[in-house]
Amino acid sequence: MEKFVINGGKELHGEVEISGAKNAAVAIIPATILAGDVCRIENIPDIRDVQVMVKILIDMGAAVRYINLNTLEIDTRHITSYVIPYEMTKYSRSSYYLLGALLGRYNHAKVAMPGGCNFGGVRPIDFHLKGFAKLGAAISNDNGMINAEAETLTGNVIYFDKVSVGATVNIMLAAVKAKGLTIIENAAKEPHIVDLANFLNLMGANVTGAGTDVIKIRGVEALHGCTYSIIPDQIEAGTYMVAAAAAKGDILIKNVIPKHLESITAKLRECGITVIENDDSLRIISHSRGGSCKVTAMPHPGFPTDMQPQMTTFLATCNGTSIVTDGVWDNRFRYVDQLIRMGASIQIEGKAAIITGVEKLHAAPIKADDLRAGAAMLIAGMCAEGETVIEDIYHIERGYEKVVEKLQGLGVDIKKINFPDEAPKAVNNAG
Repeated sequence: MEKFVINGGKELHGEVEISGAKNAAVAIIPATILAGDVCRIENIPDIRDVQVMVKILIDMGAAVRYINLNTLEIDTRHITSYVIPYEMTKYSRSSYYLLGALLGRYNHAKVAMPGGCNFGGVRPIDFHLKGFAKLGAAISNDNGMINAEAETLTGNVIYFDKVSVGATVNIMLAAVKAKGLTIIENAAKEPHIVDLANFLNLMGANVTGAGTDVIKIRGVEALHGCTYSIIPDQIEAGTYMVAAAAAKGDILIKNVIPKHLESITAKLRECGITVIENDDSLRIISHSRGGSCKVTAMPHPGFPTDMQPQMTTFLATCNGTSIVTDGVWDNRFRYVDQLIRMGASIQIEGKAAIITGVEKLHAAPIKADDLRAGAAMLIAGMCAEGETVIEDIYHIERGYEKVVEKLQGLGVDIKKINFPDEAPKAVNNAG
Protein backbone atom coordinates (compact mmCIF):
# COMPACT_ATOMS: atom_id res chain seq x y z
CA MET A 1 0.00 0.00 0.00
CA GLU A 2 1.38 3.40 -0.98
CA LYS A 3 1.43 6.07 1.73
CA PHE A 4 2.84 9.55 2.25
CA VAL A 5 5.32 10.00 5.09
CA ILE A 6 5.88 13.57 6.32
CA ASN A 7 8.35 14.80 8.93
CA GLY A 8 6.72 18.05 9.95
CA GLY A 9 7.79 21.25 11.59
CA LYS A 10 9.73 22.74 8.67
CA GLU A 11 8.91 26.15 7.20
CA LEU A 12 8.11 26.40 3.48
CA HIS A 13 10.35 28.41 1.18
CA GLY A 14 10.71 28.68 -2.60
CA GLU A 15 8.42 28.68 -5.61
CA VAL A 16 5.66 26.38 -6.85
CA GLU A 17 4.00 26.27 -10.27
CA ILE A 18 0.25 25.66 -10.35
CA SER A 19 -1.09 23.10 -12.83
CA GLY A 20 -4.17 23.28 -15.03
CA ALA A 21 -7.56 23.22 -13.32
CA LYS A 22 -8.84 19.75 -12.53
CA ASN A 23 -12.47 20.84 -12.48
CA ALA A 24 -12.13 22.50 -15.89
CA ALA A 25 -10.25 19.57 -17.42
CA VAL A 26 -12.81 16.94 -16.41
CA ALA A 27 -15.57 19.03 -18.06
CA ILE A 28 -13.65 20.05 -21.18
CA ILE A 29 -12.40 16.54 -22.04
CA PRO A 30 -15.97 15.15 -22.35
CA ALA A 31 -16.96 18.33 -24.23
CA THR A 32 -14.63 17.29 -27.07
CA ILE A 33 -17.20 14.58 -27.89
CA LEU A 34 -19.53 17.33 -29.16
CA ALA A 35 -17.04 18.42 -31.84
CA GLY A 36 -16.79 15.08 -33.60
CA ASP A 37 -13.40 16.40 -34.66
CA VAL A 38 -9.82 16.81 -33.42
CA CYS A 39 -9.20 19.02 -30.37
CA ARG A 40 -5.89 19.89 -28.79
CA ILE A 41 -6.10 20.66 -25.06
CA GLU A 42 -3.12 22.31 -23.37
CA ASN A 43 -2.28 22.79 -19.68
CA ILE A 44 -3.97 19.50 -18.79
CA PRO A 45 -3.06 18.41 -15.23
CA ASP A 46 -1.39 15.00 -14.98
CA ILE A 47 -3.75 13.57 -12.35
CA ARG A 48 -5.81 10.42 -11.88
CA ASP A 49 -9.19 11.99 -12.64
CA VAL A 50 -7.89 13.11 -16.05
CA GLN A 51 -6.33 9.70 -16.70
CA VAL A 52 -9.66 8.03 -15.93
CA MET A 53 -11.54 10.35 -18.29
CA VAL A 54 -9.00 9.77 -21.07
CA LYS A 55 -9.33 6.00 -20.67
CA ILE A 56 -13.12 6.26 -20.90
CA LEU A 57 -12.86 8.21 -24.18
CA ILE A 58 -10.41 5.67 -25.61
CA ASP A 59 -12.73 2.81 -24.65
CA MET A 60 -15.54 4.66 -26.44
CA GLY A 61 -13.53 4.72 -29.67
CA ALA A 62 -11.80 8.12 -29.48
CA ALA A 63 -8.17 8.42 -30.52
CA VAL A 64 -6.17 10.17 -27.81
CA ARG A 65 -2.53 11.13 -28.10
CA TYR A 66 -0.28 12.83 -25.56
CA ILE A 67 1.73 15.55 -27.30
CA ASN A 68 3.53 15.98 -23.97
CA LEU A 69 2.70 15.36 -20.32
CA ASN A 70 0.24 18.29 -20.22
CA THR A 71 -1.08 18.44 -23.81
CA LEU A 72 -3.67 16.09 -25.25
CA GLU A 73 -4.87 15.62 -28.82
CA ILE A 74 -8.36 14.11 -28.80
CA ASP A 75 -10.05 12.83 -31.98
CA THR A 76 -13.71 12.01 -31.32
CA ARG A 77 -14.76 11.45 -34.94
CA HIS A 78 -14.99 7.69 -34.56
CA ILE A 79 -16.67 7.25 -31.19
CA THR A 80 -18.76 4.11 -31.51
CA SER A 81 -20.82 3.99 -28.31
CA TYR A 82 -23.09 6.15 -26.18
CA VAL A 83 -23.17 3.52 -23.39
CA ILE A 84 -20.72 3.91 -20.48
CA PRO A 85 -20.78 1.00 -17.96
CA TYR A 86 -19.99 1.25 -14.26
CA GLU A 87 -16.54 -0.31 -14.74
CA MET A 88 -15.63 2.91 -16.56
CA THR A 89 -17.35 5.45 -14.29
CA LYS A 90 -16.73 4.09 -10.79
CA TYR A 91 -13.45 5.94 -10.24
CA SER A 92 -14.56 9.48 -11.09
CA ARG A 93 -17.56 11.55 -10.05
CA SER A 94 -17.10 13.79 -13.07
CA SER A 95 -17.88 10.93 -15.44
CA TYR A 96 -21.49 12.11 -15.22
CA TYR A 97 -20.53 14.88 -17.68
CA LEU A 98 -20.58 12.17 -20.33
CA LEU A 99 -24.38 12.25 -20.03
CA GLY A 100 -24.60 15.83 -21.27
CA ALA A 101 -21.91 15.41 -23.92
CA LEU A 102 -23.35 12.21 -25.42
CA LEU A 103 -26.91 13.51 -25.23
CA GLY A 104 -25.78 16.69 -26.97
CA ARG A 105 -24.11 14.78 -29.81
CA TYR A 106 -26.31 11.71 -30.26
CA ASN A 107 -29.59 12.65 -28.51
CA HIS A 108 -28.97 9.49 -26.51
CA ALA A 109 -26.77 8.64 -23.52
CA LYS A 110 -26.66 5.67 -21.18
CA VAL A 111 -24.16 6.20 -18.37
CA ALA A 112 -23.69 4.36 -15.06
CA MET A 113 -23.97 6.35 -11.85
CA PRO A 114 -20.45 7.59 -11.08
CA GLY A 115 -18.01 7.06 -8.20
CA GLY A 116 -15.44 9.58 -6.92
CA CYS A 117 -15.50 11.38 -3.56
CA ASN A 118 -17.99 10.18 -0.99
CA PHE A 119 -18.73 12.70 1.76
CA GLY A 120 -20.90 10.29 3.70
CA GLY A 121 -24.11 11.72 2.27
CA VAL A 122 -26.10 11.56 -0.93
CA ARG A 123 -24.90 13.62 -3.89
CA PRO A 124 -27.92 13.34 -6.20
CA ILE A 125 -28.00 14.33 -9.85
CA ASP A 126 -31.68 15.27 -9.81
CA PHE A 127 -30.99 18.77 -11.15
CA HIS A 128 -29.07 17.29 -14.08
CA LEU A 129 -31.89 14.92 -14.99
CA LYS A 130 -34.64 17.53 -14.60
CA GLY A 131 -32.64 19.82 -16.87
CA PHE A 132 -32.29 17.12 -19.52
CA ALA A 133 -36.05 16.51 -19.30
CA LYS A 134 -36.68 20.24 -19.84
CA LEU A 135 -34.69 19.94 -23.08
CA GLY A 136 -36.99 17.13 -24.21
CA ALA A 137 -35.15 14.01 -23.10
CA ALA A 138 -36.93 11.00 -21.60
CA ILE A 139 -35.08 9.81 -18.48
CA SER A 140 -35.07 6.34 -16.98
CA ASN A 141 -32.95 4.38 -14.51
CA ASP A 142 -32.06 0.86 -15.56
CA ASN A 143 -30.21 -1.01 -12.79
CA GLY A 144 -28.00 1.96 -11.96
CA MET A 145 -27.64 3.09 -15.58
CA ILE A 146 -29.06 6.54 -16.33
CA ASN A 147 -30.70 6.48 -19.76
CA ALA A 148 -31.45 9.81 -21.44
CA GLU A 149 -33.00 9.82 -24.92
CA ALA A 150 -34.68 12.39 -27.16
CA GLU A 151 -35.90 12.56 -30.74
CA THR A 152 -34.85 16.22 -30.73
CA LEU A 153 -33.41 18.42 -28.01
CA THR A 154 -35.14 21.79 -27.81
CA GLY A 155 -34.05 24.84 -25.84
CA ASN A 156 -35.94 25.83 -22.71
CA VAL A 157 -35.71 27.89 -19.52
CA ILE A 158 -34.10 25.81 -16.76
CA TYR A 159 -34.08 27.09 -13.19
CA PHE A 160 -32.00 25.42 -10.47
CA ASP A 161 -33.50 25.60 -6.97
CA LYS A 162 -29.94 25.37 -5.64
CA VAL A 163 -26.70 26.37 -7.36
CA SER A 164 -25.11 23.25 -8.85
CA VAL A 165 -21.78 23.26 -10.68
CA GLY A 166 -22.30 19.75 -12.06
CA ALA A 167 -25.80 20.41 -13.33
CA THR A 168 -24.74 23.72 -14.90
CA VAL A 169 -21.95 21.95 -16.80
CA ASN A 170 -24.15 19.08 -17.92
CA ILE A 171 -26.95 21.30 -19.22
CA MET A 172 -24.42 23.48 -21.07
CA LEU A 173 -23.05 20.36 -22.79
CA ALA A 174 -26.48 19.05 -23.72
CA ALA A 175 -27.83 22.42 -24.92
CA VAL A 176 -25.11 23.69 -27.28
CA LYS A 177 -26.57 21.78 -30.26
CA ALA A 178 -30.23 21.86 -29.17
CA LYS A 179 -32.74 23.76 -31.29
CA GLY A 180 -33.43 27.30 -30.13
CA LEU A 181 -32.47 29.13 -26.95
CA THR A 182 -31.68 27.57 -23.57
CA ILE A 183 -31.54 29.81 -20.50
CA ILE A 184 -30.00 28.47 -17.28
CA GLU A 185 -31.14 30.52 -14.28
CA ASN A 186 -29.37 30.40 -10.91
CA ALA A 187 -26.37 28.95 -12.75
CA ALA A 188 -23.03 28.24 -11.07
CA LYS A 189 -20.43 30.97 -11.57
CA GLU A 190 -17.18 29.14 -10.82
CA PRO A 191 -14.08 29.88 -12.95
CA HIS A 192 -14.24 26.46 -14.60
CA ILE A 193 -17.80 27.20 -15.79
CA VAL A 194 -16.39 30.22 -17.64
CA ASP A 195 -13.51 28.10 -18.94
CA LEU A 196 -15.90 25.50 -20.33
CA ALA A 197 -18.01 28.21 -22.01
CA ASN A 198 -14.90 29.69 -23.61
CA PHE A 199 -13.90 26.26 -24.91
CA LEU A 200 -17.37 25.55 -26.31
CA ASN A 201 -17.45 28.95 -28.03
CA LEU A 202 -14.04 28.30 -29.58
CA MET A 203 -15.55 25.11 -31.05
CA GLY A 204 -18.35 27.19 -32.59
CA ALA A 205 -20.98 27.22 -29.83
CA ASN A 206 -22.96 30.33 -28.83
CA VAL A 207 -22.79 30.60 -25.03
CA THR A 208 -23.15 33.93 -23.23
CA GLY A 209 -23.39 34.94 -19.58
CA ALA A 210 -20.98 32.38 -18.12
CA GLY A 211 -19.70 33.76 -14.82
CA THR A 212 -23.11 35.26 -14.02
CA ASP A 213 -26.18 33.51 -12.65
CA VAL A 214 -27.92 33.50 -16.05
CA ILE A 215 -26.31 31.59 -18.92
CA LYS A 216 -27.84 31.74 -22.41
CA ILE A 217 -27.08 29.08 -25.01
CA ARG A 218 -28.26 29.40 -28.60
CA GLY A 219 -28.10 26.03 -30.27
CA VAL A 220 -25.89 25.60 -33.34
CA GLU A 221 -25.97 22.95 -36.06
CA ALA A 222 -22.40 21.73 -35.69
CA LEU A 223 -19.17 22.25 -33.76
CA HIS A 224 -15.56 21.81 -34.85
CA GLY A 225 -12.16 21.07 -33.35
CA CYS A 226 -9.90 23.70 -31.80
CA THR A 227 -6.81 24.27 -29.67
CA TYR A 228 -7.43 25.45 -26.10
CA SER A 229 -5.40 26.02 -22.92
CA ILE A 230 -7.03 25.32 -19.55
CA ILE A 231 -6.96 27.89 -16.73
CA PRO A 232 -4.77 27.40 -13.62
CA ASP A 233 -6.26 25.38 -10.79
CA GLN A 234 -7.92 27.67 -8.24
CA ILE A 235 -8.09 24.94 -5.56
CA GLU A 236 -4.53 23.72 -5.99
CA ALA A 237 -3.33 27.32 -5.66
CA GLY A 238 -5.50 27.84 -2.59
CA THR A 239 -4.15 24.66 -1.03
CA TYR A 240 -0.55 25.89 -1.32
CA MET A 241 -1.60 29.31 0.01
CA VAL A 242 -3.10 27.75 3.14
CA ALA A 243 -0.19 25.29 3.49
CA ALA A 244 2.27 28.19 3.64
CA ALA A 245 0.08 30.01 6.16
CA ALA A 246 -0.21 26.94 8.39
CA ALA A 247 3.34 25.55 8.20
CA LYS A 248 4.85 29.06 8.12
CA GLY A 249 7.38 30.36 5.63
CA ASP A 250 7.63 32.51 2.53
CA ILE A 251 6.64 31.08 -0.86
CA LEU A 252 5.82 32.33 -4.35
CA ILE A 253 2.89 30.63 -6.07
CA LYS A 254 3.19 31.01 -9.85
CA ASN A 255 0.75 30.60 -12.74
CA VAL A 256 -2.39 31.75 -10.93
CA ILE A 257 -5.28 34.12 -11.63
CA PRO A 258 -5.40 36.20 -8.41
CA LYS A 259 -9.05 37.22 -8.97
CA HIS A 260 -10.09 33.55 -8.71
CA LEU A 261 -8.47 33.42 -5.26
CA GLU A 262 -9.94 36.58 -3.71
CA SER A 263 -12.12 34.81 -1.14
CA ILE A 264 -9.16 32.74 0.10
CA THR A 265 -6.84 35.75 0.12
CA ALA A 266 -9.38 37.76 2.15
CA LYS A 267 -9.65 35.11 4.87
CA LEU A 268 -5.89 34.61 5.15
CA ARG A 269 -5.38 38.35 5.51
CA GLU A 270 -8.12 38.43 8.14
CA CYS A 271 -6.05 35.87 10.06
CA GLY A 272 -2.97 38.08 9.83
CA ILE A 273 -1.18 36.34 6.95
CA THR A 274 0.63 38.51 4.39
CA VAL A 275 -0.57 37.93 0.81
CA ILE A 276 1.12 39.91 -1.97
CA GLU A 277 -0.64 39.83 -5.34
CA ASN A 278 1.17 40.12 -8.67
CA ASP A 279 -0.24 39.80 -12.20
CA ASP A 280 0.02 36.01 -12.32
CA SER A 281 1.50 35.03 -8.97
CA LEU A 282 0.98 35.34 -5.22
CA ARG A 283 3.51 35.54 -2.39
CA ILE A 284 2.50 34.14 1.00
CA ILE A 285 4.48 35.20 4.09
CA SER A 286 3.73 33.66 7.49
CA HIS A 287 6.12 33.63 10.46
CA SER A 288 3.80 33.45 13.47
CA ARG A 289 0.50 31.88 14.55
CA GLY A 290 -2.47 33.30 12.71
CA GLY A 291 -5.60 34.67 14.29
CA SER A 292 -9.15 33.33 14.32
CA CYS A 293 -11.93 34.04 11.83
CA LYS A 294 -15.32 32.88 10.66
CA VAL A 295 -15.61 31.05 7.31
CA THR A 296 -18.76 30.06 5.44
CA ALA A 297 -18.34 27.82 2.40
CA MET A 298 -20.53 29.08 -0.44
CA PRO A 299 -20.81 28.89 -4.23
CA HIS A 300 -18.43 31.17 -6.15
CA PRO A 301 -17.53 33.96 -5.56
CA GLY A 302 -17.85 32.83 -1.93
CA PHE A 303 -15.29 30.75 -0.08
CA PRO A 304 -14.99 27.40 -1.94
CA THR A 305 -16.25 24.26 -0.23
CA ASP A 306 -13.24 22.50 -1.79
CA MET A 307 -11.00 24.71 0.39
CA GLN A 308 -12.92 24.20 3.61
CA PRO A 309 -10.91 21.19 4.97
CA GLN A 310 -7.58 22.92 4.29
CA MET A 311 -8.76 26.14 5.97
CA THR A 312 -10.13 24.24 8.97
CA THR A 313 -6.74 22.56 9.42
CA PHE A 314 -4.98 25.93 9.35
CA LEU A 315 -7.42 27.43 11.88
CA ALA A 316 -6.84 24.45 14.17
CA THR A 317 -3.35 25.87 14.83
CA CYS A 318 -4.34 29.56 15.08
CA ASN A 319 -4.93 31.70 18.13
CA GLY A 320 -8.50 31.94 19.39
CA THR A 321 -11.74 30.29 18.39
CA SER A 322 -12.90 30.03 14.77
CA ILE A 323 -16.16 28.84 13.24
CA VAL A 324 -16.32 27.16 9.84
CA THR A 325 -19.75 26.48 8.30
CA ASP A 326 -20.30 24.29 5.23
CA GLY A 327 -23.77 23.40 4.02
CA VAL A 328 -22.78 22.69 0.42
CA TRP A 329 -22.40 18.93 0.97
CA ASP A 330 -23.60 16.68 3.78
CA ASN A 331 -21.03 15.38 6.27
CA ARG A 332 -18.11 17.30 4.78
CA PHE A 333 -16.52 17.42 8.24
CA ARG A 334 -15.94 13.70 8.69
CA TYR A 335 -12.18 14.21 8.22
CA VAL A 336 -12.14 16.15 11.51
CA ASP A 337 -11.66 12.88 13.42
CA GLN A 338 -8.21 12.65 11.84
CA LEU A 339 -7.29 16.15 13.05
CA ILE A 340 -8.54 15.40 16.57
CA ARG A 341 -6.27 12.35 16.57
CA MET A 342 -3.41 14.80 15.96
CA GLY A 343 -4.38 16.99 18.91
CA ALA A 344 -6.77 19.47 17.29
CA SER A 345 -9.65 20.84 19.37
CA ILE A 346 -12.69 20.82 17.09
CA GLN A 347 -16.35 20.34 17.89
CA ILE A 348 -18.91 19.63 15.17
CA GLU A 349 -22.39 21.10 15.62
CA GLY A 350 -24.58 20.31 12.63
CA LYS A 351 -23.01 21.92 9.59
CA ALA A 352 -20.51 23.97 11.58
CA ALA A 353 -17.11 23.27 13.10
CA ILE A 354 -16.11 25.19 16.23
CA ILE A 355 -12.31 25.28 16.33
CA THR A 356 -10.26 26.22 19.37
CA GLY A 357 -6.72 26.72 18.13
CA VAL A 358 -3.88 24.70 19.64
CA GLU A 359 -0.22 25.69 19.53
CA LYS A 360 0.90 22.52 17.73
CA LEU A 361 -0.43 19.36 16.14
CA HIS A 362 1.26 16.04 16.82
CA ALA A 363 2.10 13.31 14.34
CA ALA A 364 -0.22 10.34 14.06
CA PRO A 365 -1.23 7.72 11.49
CA ILE A 366 -4.07 9.29 9.48
CA LYS A 367 -5.91 8.78 6.19
CA ALA A 368 -7.34 10.78 3.32
CA ASP A 369 -11.13 10.46 3.50
CA ASP A 370 -11.58 12.22 0.15
CA LEU A 371 -9.66 14.46 -2.24
CA ARG A 372 -9.75 17.77 -0.35
CA ALA A 373 -9.68 16.13 3.08
CA GLY A 374 -6.51 14.45 1.84
CA ALA A 375 -5.02 17.85 1.03
CA ALA A 376 -5.90 18.92 4.59
CA MET A 377 -4.04 15.89 5.95
CA LEU A 378 -0.95 16.96 4.01
CA ILE A 379 -1.15 20.38 5.65
CA ALA A 380 -1.66 18.79 9.07
CA GLY A 381 1.40 16.63 8.54
CA MET A 382 3.49 19.67 7.60
CA CYS A 383 2.43 21.42 10.84
CA ALA A 384 2.79 18.43 13.16
CA GLU A 385 5.80 17.50 15.25
CA GLY A 386 7.19 14.09 14.31
CA GLU A 387 6.45 11.64 11.51
CA THR A 388 2.94 11.59 10.05
CA VAL A 389 1.90 8.69 7.83
CA ILE A 390 -1.06 9.25 5.49
CA GLU A 391 -2.85 6.36 3.80
CA ASP A 392 -5.52 6.20 1.07
CA ILE A 393 -3.40 8.70 -0.85
CA TYR A 394 -5.07 7.78 -4.15
CA HIS A 395 -7.69 10.37 -3.20
CA ILE A 396 -5.03 13.09 -3.15
CA GLU A 397 -3.51 11.97 -6.45
CA ARG A 398 -6.91 12.32 -8.11
CA GLY A 399 -6.54 16.09 -8.01
CA TYR A 400 -2.97 17.22 -7.28
CA GLU A 401 -0.26 16.90 -9.92
CA LYS A 402 3.25 15.94 -8.71
CA VAL A 403 2.30 16.81 -5.16
CA VAL A 404 5.34 15.14 -3.59
CA GLU A 405 7.79 16.84 -5.97
CA LYS A 406 6.13 20.23 -5.54
CA LEU A 407 6.14 20.03 -1.74
CA GLN A 408 9.73 18.80 -1.70
CA GLY A 409 10.60 21.83 -3.82
CA LEU A 410 9.24 24.01 -1.00
CA GLY A 411 11.36 22.24 1.60
CA VAL A 412 8.77 19.79 2.93
CA ASP A 413 10.22 16.48 4.16
CA ILE A 414 7.77 14.20 2.37
CA LYS A 415 8.16 10.83 0.68
CA LYS A 416 5.86 8.39 -1.06
CA ILE A 417 6.60 4.91 0.29
CA ASN A 418 5.15 1.54 -0.66
CA PHE A 419 4.38 -0.34 2.55
CA PRO A 420 3.67 -4.09 2.42
CA ASP A 421 0.01 -4.87 2.95
CA GLU A 422 -0.79 -6.09 6.43
CA ALA A 423 -1.28 -9.84 6.71
CA PRO A 424 -4.80 -10.83 7.77
CA LYS A 425 -5.06 -11.55 11.49
CA ALA A 426 -5.37 -15.19 12.50
CA VAL A 427 -8.83 -16.28 13.62
CA ASN A 428 -9.10 -18.43 16.73
CA ASN A 429 -11.97 -20.83 16.18
CA ALA A 430 -11.42 -22.73 19.38
CA GLY A 431 -14.50 -22.95 21.51
